Amino acid sequence: MPERQPPRTDLRFQRIGVGPVAVFGASNFPLAFSVAGGDTAAALAAGCPVVVKAHPAHPGTSELVGRAIQDAVRHAELPEGVFSMLFDAGHEVGAALVAHPSIKAVGFTGSRAGGRALMAIANARAEPIPVYAEMSSVNPNLLMPTALASRAETLARDFVASVTLGCGQFCTNPGLMLGIAGEGFERFAATAAQSVDGVQAGVMLTGGILRAYEAGIERFAANPAVTALARGKAPEAGSRRAQAVLFRVSAKSLIADHTLADEVFGPCSVLVECADADELRTVLNRIEGQLTITLHLDDADQPAAQALLPILERKAGRILANGFPTGVEVCDAMVHGGPFPATSDGRSTSVGTAAIERYMRPVCYQNLPAALLPEALRDANPLGVHRRFAGRHERTAG
Repeated sequence: MPERQPPRTDLRFQRIGVGPVAVFGASNFPLAFSVAGGDTAAALAAGCPVVVKAHPAHPGTSELVGRAIQDAVRHAELPEGVFSMLFDAGHEVGAALVAHPSIKAVGFTGSRAGGRALMAIANARAEPIPVYAEMSSVNPNLLMPTALASRAETLARDFVASVTLGCGQFCTNPGLMLGIAGEGFERFAATAAQSVDGVQAGVMLTGGILRAYEAGIERFAANPAVTALARGKAPEAGSRRAQAVLFRVSAKSLIADHTLADEVFGPCSVLVECADADELRTVLNRIEGQLTITLHLDDADQPAAQALLPILERKAGRILANGFPTGVEVCDAMVHGGPFPATSDGRSTSVGTAAIERYMRPVCYQNLPAALLPEALRDANPLGVHRRFAGRHERTAG
C-alpha cells in the first residue's frame, strides 16, 4: 500500500537460537534420545550450544557418542564449546546445570518426578527458562465395537506383541486398552491373556527401571478392584528380567480411582471394560494428557469415532487408526508430545522437524539500515533461503 499514510514501517522477522541448551539423556534409549538424540540435534540445528547430562545407566555408550560429536565439531571447524557433556551418578550435577544462568532451555526424557523436579528448579531461577520434558503416558487404545466383533483375536495378539516389544520400555507402550463389554470384548481378553501367558521374561535396561516396574505391578495387584488376567513366564531371581502382566478393571473402578490409569513402565497393560459408549466417553474425559491415542475401527465404527475425535484431540499429541503406537517416524508431520503429563509443554514435539522450534525464539527488526540486517533478511537474499516477502513465498539464488 504505497499510498498508505503514515507509510508502513519496515518490519522483518526471523527466529534465532535461544542460547545454550541442557539435554538429559534418557535411560531407555541410549542412542535415539540420549547424547546424540533428537534433543541434541534440534538444539544444534537451531544454533544453540548443547551441554548433555549423560545418563548414569550407560556412561560408556555416552562417552563413545560424545567423543564422536566432538570429532564432528572439530571437523566442521566449529567452536569447541558447541558441545560438552557432564557425568554423575546422582542428581546434583543435573540440578546445578538447570540452575546455571547460562542455560536457556532444557530437554528431558524420563519420569514424571524427574521432569517436575527440573521444572521446579527452572521456575525458581531469577530468569525462569522452559523445560521441555517428556514424562508419562499410557497411550490408550480404543477397541471400537465393530472392529472388536470382527477381529478380536487378531487385535489381541497384535496388542500383546506391542506391549511386550522391547520389554515394554517404549514411551508409546499401549498401557491402557478400552472397550465396551460384550462377546467381542471377552474374546479379546481371553486371547490376550493366552498370549501373555507365553511371553518370556524380558531384560530391563536398568535395575532402577525394573524396581519401579515391580513396584507398579505390585500396587495394581494389591488393589481389590483389579484382576490379574495373565502373567508371562517368571524371571530367574537376580536376572534383571521383567514378567509381563495383563490386568483388568471396570471403567467404573477406574473413574473412581484415577491411579489405575497411572503409567507402569514396562511390559504391563490394563484392560478396561466399559459398560457402554457413554462410560467410554467418561473415561476419556477423565484420563490425563497422552503422547498417543489409538482407534481400532472398521468402517461402521467411523461415526462413533468421529464423535470422540474432539476429546482425543484435547488429550493426545498423536491420534492413530488401526495400528499400535510403538514406533515413531522422524518426518515433518510427526508429533511426539502431548498435554501434561505426557510432556511439560503440549505445544511442542521432540521428534520431527518441528522439534527445532523448542529452541528458537522470534526477533523482529524494525527500520534497521540494510547493513545492520541479518543476511537472511536483506533484500537480495544473499543466502538464498526460503522466506516470505509481503506474504508471498520466495527464494532467490545466493
